[in-house]
Amino acid sequence: MKQSGRNWLRQLSGSKTGIIGLIVLILVALCALLAPWLATHDPGAVDPLKRLKPPVWLDGGTSEYWLGTDNLGRDIWSRIVYGARVSLIVGIGAVLVSGIIGAVLGLLSGYYGSWVNAIIMRVADSFLAIPAVLLALVVLAVTKPGLMTLIIVIGLTNWVTYARVIRGEVLTLKERDFVKAAQSVGAGQFRLIFRHVLPNVMSTLIVVSSMNVSTTILMEASLSFLGLGIKPPDVSWGGMLSDGRQYIATSWWVATFPGLAITLTVLGVIFLGDWLRDKLDPRITNDQA
Repeated sequence: MKQSGRNWLRQLSGSKTGIIGLIVLILVALCALLAPWLATHDPGAVDPLKRLKPPVWLDGGTSEYWLGTDNLGRDIWSRIVYGARVSLIVGIGAVLVSGIIGAVLGLLSGYYGSWVNAIIMRVADSFLAIPAVLLALVVLAVTKPGLMTLIIVIGLTNWVTYARVIRGEVLTLKERDFVKAAQSVGAGQFRLIFRHVLPNVMSTLIVVSSMNVSTTILMEASLSFLGLGIKPPDVSWGGMLSDGRQYIATSWWVATFPGLAITLTVLGVIFLGDWLRDKLDPRITNDQA
């Protein structure tokens, strides 16, 4: 196990974008975990007398507020640090929900085929016909807002990609000799699917999941920006963008810093996801060989 970890780190060190992505995600994760110690103020504390204070390096800025304050006098640095928690929790949580649903349905669809495949794929087609953000907007508009609700809604609207990709993998795998051999010795269907087929699609599942984390983070920010995601007093980078949009011409820092946080986090996920794809995708590995 230790040797395998060293091999992965050695291969990752040869990818500049992979290293950059890993560093960015480690920094974001540290901000999320250490938010109570890194934040210099209560992220929800309002002080109208200190509203729209510029960052420390601009005229009028002060070391009390490194990145300035927003329209309600709240410390932007502290809010960005706490916002990292929401982005990571929603990003990872929603991907787990959609990944589990999509993987199970993809396995069943690809292995059983026939009417099972027809039903699952028609349901998937109906989800594809409606933009995921629009579907999430409709569901969130009629449900109670909250972190768990957002995770479930985003997860339920993003399972189709997993199901279709895993189904394609299973269609190939179920004709392989090791599956035929397991069938010949009387292995049950449940055992065949989850003991023999599932481990062989895990690399594909990891690749798809890593790429979808960035999409999920952007969707959460978009929904919060529109007022249907994370609600105060919880802090969201998308909500911070929404608060600062009307001050972009006069107090640019209110919207710019949360926007940069979203951009850097998404780029970090994409860079590391690209490396994982190159490492784990057997089609790319074979082509390079």
